[in-house]
Amino acid sequence: MDRETRVFAEKHFQGLRERLPGKICRTPDCVDFIEKPDALSYADFFKGYLLPNVPCVFSSAFTEGWGSRKHWVTPDGKPNFHYLLQNYGDMLVPVANCGVQEYNSNPKEHMPLRDYISYWKEYIQENYSSPKGCLYLKDWHLCRNSSAENVYSLPVYFSSDWLNEYWDAINVDDYRFVYMGPTGTWSPFHADIFRSFSWSVNICGRKKWFLFPPGQEEALRDCHGGLPYDVTSPALLDVHLHPSRAHCSPPLEVTQEAGEMVFIPSGWHHQVHNLEDTISINHNWVNGCNLAPMWQFLQQELHAVQQEISEWRDAMPDWHHHCQVIMKSCSGINYEEFYHFLKVIAERRILTLANGIGTGMAGSVSNTGLSTQQALFDVSRITEVLASLIANSDFQRVDTSAFSPQPEELLHQLEEAITTTASL
Repeated sequence: MDRETRVFAEKHFQGLRERLPGKICRTPDCVDFIEKPDALSYADFFKGYLLPNVPCVFSSAFTEGWGSRKHWVTPDGKPNFHYLLQNYGDMLVPVANCGVQEYNSNPKEHMPLRDYISYWKEYIQENYSSPKGCLYLKDWHLCRNSSAENVYSLPVYFSSDWLNEYWDAINVDDYRFVYMGPTGTWSPFHADIFRSFSWSVNICGRKKWFLFPPGQEEALRDCHGGLPYDVTSPALLDVHLHPSRAHCSPPLEVTQEAGEMVFIPSGWHHQVHNLEDTISINHNWVNGCNLAPMWQFLQQELHAVQQEISEWRDAMPDWHHHCQVIMKSCSGINYEEFYHFLKVIAERRILTLANGIGTGMAGSVSNTGLSTQQALFDVSRITEVLASLIANSDFQRVDTSAFSPQPEELLHQLEEAITTTASL
């Protein structure tokens, strides 16, 4: 990130603070297709897509050097089952049954990849039918369990990835996934975890995406307040079941070809169908551009938990603590972990700024690969959200006695870093 882009971003967020919250986003007329890698700089992507939070599609030229596109695919563009079996056959993979609805998702089981590929081959031979149902390998953490060096390289546009930076730092998890499935497999209507951004590359095959901007999903709720499982279902036409359906704009529809890369913005609900036998690689990621929506989402998640168990508020000792425990179980994170997430990223950015100033290279890229201007932007976004977290009444009920540094001290360090680097 250069200085001009950082200043542009800070003005953007200043403008957001001056607008009324809760605005429903208009559906764009189309999704931009970016043909040539040398035609789009990081600053172009940041200002044109990341900040305004709109999707785009990158051509297959952006991924043509990936090892997975060379080795995981046969010359005729099909999944290379032989290579996958030879290299990953014994790994356990999560497999969802697309034919079974469990709440608004699908039940999963784990099996060796070789068993799933055996099923997949039989499924193709039986004209895409099986008594086992329509099985979809989803959310496989391949790169957590083996090197991704020869599989793919992270596109520069998505390199500011706090979510995976944090999980890598504590060595617990990641949000990097492989998906594999035959024609007809699909993912039900949803928005990505923590209101993260996501990117998805088809290694082979084709996908159909249905994309809804933030707020449009509210018109799809049924008379009980629930979101749909399948936005292509005829049930959505029932005005008694879905009384607000007419107020929802038609979705953006994107057909993603082999090698192409789709950017899904924060808070965009979507549904995805595999039109052919398809393998994809996907990341969920958070950075300064969608940190505030993540924080807003976490507040909504806690409120939902509090509403659900409100009748026990007076009778249950440590009711607020139990709400945080339930939130962590349901959402994968609670306020305590959110603070630790902010702390890890904040301390790394403060160190980057200190190193940049100490060497007199304020505009340079540090040995972490992070530019000083990017670190300045990150610090400004963390400062704003951390201040909001500290002021939050529910966070004030969290036991922070063991936190190091204390939240107020971390906020002071961030504010001091901003003051020290004001001239950069």
